[in-house]
Amino acid sequence: MLPVFEENNGLLFYPVQYEGEESSKNVIYTGAAPNQQAIPAIDYLMNEVGIERWVLEGTDYVYPRTTNRILEAYLKQKGVAEEDISINYTPFGHSDWQTRVAAIRRFGSAGKPTAVVSTINGDANVPFYLELANQEVSADEIPVVAFSVGEEELSGLDTTPLVGHLAAWNYFQSVESPANAEFIAKWKAFVADADRTTNDPMEAHYVGFNLWAKAVEKAGTTDVDAVLAALPGTTTPNLTGGMAEVLPNHHITKPVYIGEVQANGQFDVVWQTDDTVPGDAWSDYLPGSEDTEADWVALNCGNYNTKTQVCSGQNYE
Repeated sequence: MLPVFEENNGLLFYPVQYEGEESSKNVIYTGAAPNQQAIPAIDYLMNEVGIERWVLEGTDYVYPRTTNRILEAYLKQKGVAEEDISINYTPFGHSDWQTRVAAIRRFGSAGKPTAVVSTINGDANVPFYLELANQEVSADEIPVVAFSVGEEELSGLDTTPLVGHLAAWNYFQSVESPANAEFIAKWKAFVADADRTTNDPMEAHYVGFNLWAKAVEKAGTTDVDAVLAALPGTTTPNLTGGMAEVLPNHHITKPVYIGEVQANGQFDVVWQTDDTVPGDAWSDYLPGSEDTEADWVALNCGNYNTKTQVCSGQNYE
């Protein structure tokens, strides 16, 4: 849909985590870039848990493949040997995990602490965690940190096989703050269901709407170009007690949380960043991307090569 928004000069607030490696004039990325979810998850597992071997397990499409390219490069820069990184992809809806989980068990039996970094998408997660339990792969033995499993995915499921495993997000329903408590109460009243959960993309959408409203007030109009010009530097409270700010690269600042799955389908926050993290449109760890900058204020460009000083992507002109 990106070409449609750009061709028609629309404005999209995108509230879901994504793989980075882009910055569009017509998009405000309120979901996490890899440096606001995937990289902090690696840092947590490496520094706090002591993980030395890494399984990068994903569904076969662009988000897992690009994210895992970034993570593989990052791990190698951290001194992880190639033989201590296993990368695998399965199709959407994959359900027969017996062989793959057995391979993960073997990979984790080399005497080094091992973790799975999961970009498995959608329905494939349920049989994956069930097979881990069937083969007695516990969270203590080989923890899984997921980037696509949140409260909504866990609602209505038997969470027993997932208890103790981890997820990395920028918001959890369990985070205590006055703003979050008010939001949760209003949401449950709106849907007339006390059991409905909130989740990370909902918070990112809430933040995005408020940023748009403030930019409209600043611009004095809903005209897309005027609102786009007003958005960089605009701030609004998030639901966890901090502030979200639109950056010149059209990403925002976000806190990062690591949560542990509980039996009730909620997450116990076990780690969080000290402050919000600025979203990085282009990874510092991929060749080419490390020399690329997005800046829609000073450079009017989302794909500016700092070495050649050439904008090779979409720009305002």
